[in-house]
Amino acid sequence: MRQSSLFSTTRREAPRDETSRNAQLLIRAGFVHKELAGVYSFLPLGWRVLRNIMQIIREEMDAIGGQEVHLSALQSRSLWEQTDRWSDEEVDIWFKTSLNAGGEAGLAPTHEEPITAIMREHISSYRDLPQLPYQIQLKFRNELRARSGLMRGREFYMKDMYTFARTQQEHEELYERVKRAYFTIFQRIGIGDRTYLTFASGGIFSQYSHEFQTVAEVGEDTIYLDREKGIAVNKEVFTDAVLADLGLERERLEEVRAVEVGNIFSLGTRFSEALQCTFRDQDGTLKYPVMGCYGIGPNRLMGLVAELFSDDRGLVWPSSIAPFAVHLISLSTEASVQETAATIYRDLQSHGIEVLWDDRTEASVGEKLADADLIGIPVQIRVGPKSLAERRAEIVQRKGGTPQYVPIGELIPAVEALV
Repeated sequence: MRQSSLFSTTRREAPRDETSRNAQLLIRAGFVHKELAGVYSFLPLGWRVLRNIMQIIREEMDAIGGQEVHLSALQSRSLWEQTDRWSDEEVDIWFKTSLNAGGEAGLAPTHEEPITAIMREHISSYRDLPQLPYQIQLKFRNELRARSGLMRGREFYMKDMYTFARTQQEHEELYERVKRAYFTIFQRIGIGDRTYLTFASGGIFSQYSHEFQTVAEVGEDTIYLDREKGIAVNKEVFTDAVLADLGLERERLEEVRAVEVGNIFSLGTRFSEALQCTFRDQDGTLKYPVMGCYGIGPNRLMGLVAELFSDDRGLVWPSSIAPFAVHLISLSTEASVQETAATIYRDLQSHGIEVLWDDRTEASVGEKLADADLIGIPVQIRVGPKSLAERRAEIVQRKGGTPQYVPIGELIPAVEALV
């Protein structure tokens, strides 16, 4: 991608109506466009980051046997009435609309009902189980407050997986499989060292549910963390009885703010019974699949990374989700500099290294360097008259470190070692 062709532009000032740091940075750097509170459009750079996050999630869900589906966002009233979750008294975040042909429809805030109704048509025997369908799809929630940028939205992407098991034991095995995969996802994205399994309320289905909480000052949740054991307890279930059950000592716990980046729940047979989803077991009896649900929000992860990995100059993307691996910057409009930069650009592409080339001729050197720091691509290659005279280019890592001056002919291996 040539930056001269990139239709999004950077801004020097943050928008006045945006209070969250992640949205301020992402708007200034040209990653997202704000439509209204809690609703953002993704521009080319932002969409590349979001897709990279989704791809990591997708790979880890596929690795544990997940099968990707794509369910309808528009939902029928009658289906949700079967589980008593259509009324605003039960679920107060619905977006609903009247149909011209009569009746109502809603935009799904989650998908337990539709996936169970679909599964009802596709399983009949114990041989058809277990099943691990998942999707990465837009969700809609009519949040009262949407002031945290990408971390709490009214329209957002969600990876939601639903497991269907023959027995409680099989469900628990699937549950642990997903739990391990979640830790792998967070490690790959770059927040694994500050993300902790957190015990929260299990509702009517189990003693506990599990959240994955990332320690961050911007977090809306309060958790009590035992760093040595690597587990935490959400404030909502923080009692002496819970601590005793988990083998935690109150004096060893640290109260911290955190952002919930994932959650997993046991659902039992609540939805399979309500929607009459059954299978015939080996002994010939009809049974209800034991279900679990597992969520991760790609938008929230993107917003959180923007909060955690940024400085006073702008964004600092981890290489695993950055929009490009390399930001190539021409520091002069001289023909020799532009020609050398074009050669480097082609060489990087031919070696499978994704590169954004700042080839703009109207921008000053200062503007280019400031924009590069704001955009936050992990590795910058700077080509100017001074370095070119020595047949070298400057490699600078956005997260800091000593600049390297590398001979032009040795650039590719040097970059590959970094990315």
